[in-house]
Amino acid sequence: NSTAIILLALYVAVARRQGVALSALSGTIQNDILKEYIARGTYIYPPEPSLRLVTDVFRFTSRRKMSFNPISISGYHMREAGATAVQEIAFTFANALEYVRRASSVGISVDELGPRLSFFFAAYTDLFEEIAKFRAARRLWARLMKEKFNAGDAAARLRFHTQTGGATLTAQQPLNNVVRVAIQAMAAVLGGTQSLHTNSL
Repeated sequence: NSTAIILLALYVAVARRQGVALSALSGTIQNDILKEYIARGTYIYPPEPSLRLVTDVFRFTSRRKMSFNPISISGYHMREAGATAVQEIAFTFANALEYVRRASSVGISVDELGPRLSFFFAAYTDLFEEIAKFRAARRLWARLMKEKFNAGDAAARLRFHTQTGGATLTAQQPLNNVVRVAIQAMAAVLGGTQSLHTNSL
């Protein structure tokens, strides 16, 4: 997150050295600095300069027409730090709206940035709550983007990755983890995740 701009610079340097056009590069960097202040504490700079770096990444990838996700807005770490399912979505969307506002302030249209926003959520063991969380999140994000930014359909879609909940697992009776992760993975799939990371036994 705090080093996202450096990692992107290294990726670009390797591409240039190998003669690969920047428009051919694909990938995602997390680049979600606000989540670091809320949940993890791995920020380097104060909030305002950090947000400037996030916006600089948006601008760089946009100007070079990179097929790249310049941010992955994460609720997972907030959930692992103790947020409820509702708080996970609330904090994540609050951060995401600020990133969209920052992008708009430097001339990046919501319809250009929106389809390249990526999200990262946790799946815990309450099957029905998690399914409902993901389904409600898709509807809420579309509504927020349309009402606040007049976004088109493509920019209002919630594209998200899910990881099963590491904080829910146990070292003492690891066979329980097989069942927990299976339930969590099923919740993510039934909730409509686009990609899934399952934690190990």
